[in-house]
Amino acid sequence: MSGRTRLTLAAWGATLMAAGALLPLVKPATWIFTAAFVLALVSGAGTLARRVPLARPLTLLAQVAVALLALTVIFARDQAVLWLIPGPQALTHAVDLFQTGAEDVGRYAVPAPDTEGIRLMLVGGVVAIGLLVDTLAVTFRRAAPAGLPLLALYSVAAGLSGGGAGWLWFLLAASGYLLLLLAEGRDRLSQWGRVFGGAQRSARPGSTVGSGGPAFAPARTGRRIGAVAMGVALAVPLALPGLSGGLFGNGSGGGKGGTGPGGTISAVNPLVSLQENLRQPEDREVLRYRTNARDTSGLYLRLVALDQFDGTSWKSSVRPIEDVPEQLPWPEGLAQDVRITEVTSNFVASDAYEQKWLPMPYPAGRVDIDGKWRFEPTGRMLVGDGKQTTRGARYQVSSLDVQPTSGQLAAAGPAPEKLRREYTKVPESLPADVKAMALEVTKGARNDYERAVKLQDWFADDGGFRYDVDVDSGTGVQAISRFLKDKEGFCVHFSFSMAAMARSLGIPARVAVGFMPGTTQTDGSVSVGIRDAHAWPELYFDGAGWMRFEPTPSRGSTPAYTRESTPSGAATGPAQPQQSASAQPSAAPTASESCTPQQRRLGDCGPDAAAGGATSDGSGSDPLKVVLLSLGALVVLALPFLPMFWRTRVRARRLGPGGGRGPEELAARTLAVWREITDTAWDYGVEPDESMTPRKTAERLVRLGELRGEPADAVHRVAGAVEEVLYAPRPVPAAGLAEEAARIRAGLHASADGRSRLRARLAPRSAVRLRWAASERWSSVTSVWSLRRHALLSRVSATFRRTSREAG
Repeated sequence: MSGRTRLTLAAWGATLMAAGALLPLVKPATWIFTAAFVLALVSGAGTLARRVPLARPLTLLAQVAVALLALTVIFARDQAVLWLIPGPQALTHAVDLFQTGAEDVGRYAVPAPDTEGIRLMLVGGVVAIGLLVDTLAVTFRRAAPAGLPLLALYSVAAGLSGGGAGWLWFLLAASGYLLLLLAEGRDRLSQWGRVFGGAQRSARPGSTVGSGGPAFAPARTGRRIGAVAMGVALAVPLALPGLSGGLFGNGSGGGKGGTGPGGTISAVNPLVSLQENLRQPEDREVLRYRTNARDTSGLYLRLVALDQFDGTSWKSSVRPIEDVPEQLPWPEGLAQDVRITEVTSNFVASDAYEQKWLPMPYPAGRVDIDGKWRFEPTGRMLVGDGKQTTRGARYQVSSLDVQPTSGQLAAAGPAPEKLRREYTKVPESLPADVKAMALEVTKGARNDYERAVKLQDWFADDGGFRYDVDVDSGTGVQAISRFLKDKEGFCVHFSFSMAAMARSLGIPARVAVGFMPGTTQTDGSVSVGIRDAHAWPELYFDGAGWMRFEPTPSRGSTPAYTRESTPSGAATGPAQPQQSASAQPSAAPTASESCTPQQRRLGDCGPDAAAGGATSDGSGSDPLKVVLLSLGALVVLALPFLPMFWRTRVRARRLGPGGGRGPEELAARTLAVWREITDTAWDYGVEPDESMTPRKTAERLVRLGELRGEPADAVHRVAGAVEEVLYAPRPVPAAGLAEEAARIRAGLHASADGRSRLRARLAPRSAVRLRWAASERWSSVTSVWSLRRHALLSRVSATFRRTSREAG
């Protein structure tokens, strides 16, 4: 393989490796294959132009022309002349498509859908960077400056992903640049003559072989410098102090955490950054869902229930968790005579949303989700096991829409003693004015239901409270007392205060944290943003279970069972799902041109599943995709072991029984065993020397390999057999050569240190013959092609001259 060809492949690979940092930004990431194909055409055009040869500006012009033609065929063939040549209509279409892509980039959160405009921007950008890298590294033979466009490509990905594209993508991009530099270094060294290879053992006293030779010092030093540089670049950021993420969005200091623009949303405590999220000037989507519920105003998405109030803060009790059952248990306290409707919802969480609790409607009856999730029965919550989070999760939830009448709640009996004792507990430090205020507000109420409604209405309407997210947050008893006095706060104050006041009246209460239902989009899906984060109280009524109340003014929706007009009716029997136009994502593809990019992201435009996995019924991942990914992973894992596999196969072929018993076959077998012995010695650090006779080679191998006893004698015996085959008029083939080779290999293994043994097994030096063979085969193919091309050109030229003479 010529130096320019090697440089061209290195430039092509380095560009794609740097472009890998863009893969997490768009899903699906199939655009990379299009970019690789177009970039291969551009690189091939450059290779042909340099072989002609053309002037450097003409080479660049030819590559630009090929890139434009390829992009026209892919993105604007209907507007192009003959589906290939970009005319005015094609250019106008490309500009419009580029503008649409720019708008899509600003509209969607990461990962954005693979819209046509975004695909054009990605493919065109990668091809432009690749063209610049190829021009610098190959056409002008300046690989070092080619790192600047590669750095720019990686920096764009790092910026869009929130300040970093991940250490794996950095390592991949840096490795590509390092390979490009090594390819250029090898090309420069080769201009001084043939470069001989073969790593050596450490020089021993009396050894005539050097430790690598001067020709290899630059390459080996370059590899070491590159490896150390990448290691430092990866290790130093880990040792430096940095900022970590908070709950749902941007936070700052004080252990609250946060994110930069477009960064990751994460948290441990669901209340840590709730106020910061509500203050965000720009809403960010955390998840999107589709549901068959006719009315989504009451479809609150619950993360966690806070059931402990110690006077300082509300928090979740430490309770045992278990594997997620196929069917969740029946909700606590829910009787059969209460009207219920089953609702099915499909969810897609953003890759920027990381939370250990899974957002679900309450009460959920069935959850279909992949990953390591555990179930907490008391709070009916799903919590991630280990590092499992909601990031990019697709899941389906079947839940119950519980619709009790006001009469049923008013007639509710006392709660079970154990539940009442746990959920009416208030700290001794709770100020007396909290209970006094609760008694005053609920004066005249005849039962717990009327007391709960009066509390809700007092906070939401009658008490003169004002919603304000800029009020200093607090969760303790003093914060509740201050809130009741100042009458301004946000959902945390309203929900905590109502729950504490309900408990003081003997009504079991707890606080739920999660999201409001979100905003319905034009395509029928519902988008939940970061500013939909919310907290609300849940009160227990025997026969209906835990019921949601909404005391926060101007936020959420008041439950129907707390209003004067409530659903009538008794039991509905088995719950039936409601059918509506926005029920489940369509399983069949549509050919409508009005299909929006967001619909494609949700899976409404084709067989790609929406939420919950590959199918809308939550049945799990596509088996073909799993198989292909598994095979790909196996191939990647097997790549480092290819030299070992190849070496094992060659050894078995050389030392095998052979196919014939004639003199020529036996002679060939003897030479194959000798080649195996010299390659084995090479694997252990003794470089072969083709200029020596078999006898001298045997003496050298015994000396450098430090062989003693039977292995040393075996080397001389095989060398004698080789001399017999090479020089005797009628050679007598020796027997047991394979066994002799095994003895020699065992002797070399015994005399080597641990590092040399490991390398001889996993990365044998003699495996370089595979690359040499491929290079020779490629040179042979190119030589044959060159001869045929010259012959063809000669015939064409002769025909042209003959035709010209005849015409003249």
